[in-house]
Amino acid sequence: MKLTTPIYHLKRQARVLSRKESIPLHEALNRIAIREGFTSWSLLAAKLASAPVAQRLFAQLTPGELLLVAARPGHGKTQLSLEIAIAAMKSGRRSTFFSLEWTEKQCSEAFLTIGENMADYVGLFEFDGSDLICAETIQKRLETAPRGSFVVIDYLQLLDQRRETPELAVQVRSLKTFAKERGLILAFISQIDRSFEGMSKVTPGLKDVRLPNSLDLTLFDKSCFLNNGEVQFRAVGSI
Repeated sequence: MKLTTPIYHLKRQARVLSRKESIPLHEALNRIAIREGFTSWSLLAAKLASAPVAQRLFAQLTPGELLLVAARPGHGKTQLSLEIAIAAMKSGRRSTFFSLEWTEKQCSEAFLTIGENMADYVGLFEFDGSDLICAETIQKRLETAPRGSFVVIDYLQLLDQRRETPELAVQVRSLKTFAKERGLILAFISQIDRSFEGMSKVTPGLKDVRLPNSLDLTLFDKSCFLNNGEVQFRAVGSI
């Protein structure tokens, strides 16, 4: 499912249209849906709801945003992040995957697990598995990245593992400013504290993110928490 702009923008456009032309909001939504190739807003929403999870998530991300993708080991946070990157590329966007965990071979194998071939995305996908990944190197690598590009950083807690790099909070603030200026979407894969496994919650939340170093998690615009097949996606401000 391809939209000309994220669904949040479409809703905002509908509200503006409703005020400008003094028409009911549902009528404005239908007009926006028709422009997107659907006969009504309800059909557009139903189509979005039936799309694969990664595609639905990507449709709700806006250039300039920071996304936190978090889960305990083995619950699919890295795979989902890669699937969102693939959804981005299928919509014509470029994707870059920075990993302090994977090798390029492992990334290629992950593509195959998803049913895709990394070789099919030449020119749209870049992998960087350097040991020197930090905010500064990420920004240098993305200097010419087109607006709307989707970027995965694997993973948050490793960004300041080297003594010579700035503290984590400084790096994330720098990347947030950079993302807004360049119109990029940055997804940070994150660990969850092991204490979550003794809790009865369906999915973890911001309070469960493992933070060996201080970091204001409200720097992220959206969050995606996974656990046992459950996916909870929401704006950080609504948590």
